[in-house]
Amino acid sequence: MCSLCDSKKQISRRSFLGASIAGSLSLAFGNVLAADAFIPKQENVITPDEALNRLVKGNQRYVANQPSPANFTATREALSKGQNPFACVLSCADSRVSPELCFDAERGDLFVTRVAGNYVTPQILASLEYGAAVLQSPLIIVLGHTSCGAIKASIDAVQKDASFPGHIQTITTDLSPAVRSAMLKRPANLESAVTKENVMLNVDALRNSTPILRKRVQSGQLKVVGGIYHLDSGSVEIIST
Repeated sequence: MCSLCDSKKQISRRSFLGASIAGSLSLAFGNVLAADAFIPKQENVITPDEALNRLVKGNQRYVANQPSPANFTATREALSKGQNPFACVLSCADSRVSPELCFDAERGDLFVTRVAGNYVTPQILASLEYGAAVLQSPLIIVLGHTSCGAIKASIDAVQKDASFPGHIQTITTDLSPAVRSAMLKRPANLESAVTKENVMLNVDALRNSTPILRKRVQSGQLKVVGGIYHLDSGSVEIIST
């Protein structure tokens, strides 16, 4: 067989596999945003860079205490038929951090996943794959925050062999790579360094996650960034773009 024919077969096979993944997601979850599909929020069909800029502008309004007026009835009917969020968020479960508020976003704008310590688990990854591949969200932001209890507990677990009841220990174990990595750099403020390192490690994990997210990142359809929410000011510091 000639090399050209073999190359065409490989391309055809990759196309088939890509279509199979999309088809499987469609059958499982529905709501695939094809070109002719119903799109409840047309303003959310934007590029990754536009999505990041929109988050930054929304946070600026939040910090200035000048949020956009809320109208909960305007899009209610449209959102009952589907969703197309312009960004996905991996946030900590901390009650002091509310992505919809800190980015001054409306219902239907953000696809939010939350877990103490804002790190990737199999369930979180599956949810973000859904947000990116099915809902066509062009942006994922891993959002850490200052004074994170999960980060503090993880530092104690590594430095002092502290143990915690129930399943809490699994969180400190999962966050320990960020602690050890930050400790190697001998930072002046270990907690701040671990918070940043944890965000960066999970940004990298999502960017390189196969089979769905990495392909979308490489094609330019998806951007994965990192940020830290400062509890004292409300500002989100973008630390990785």
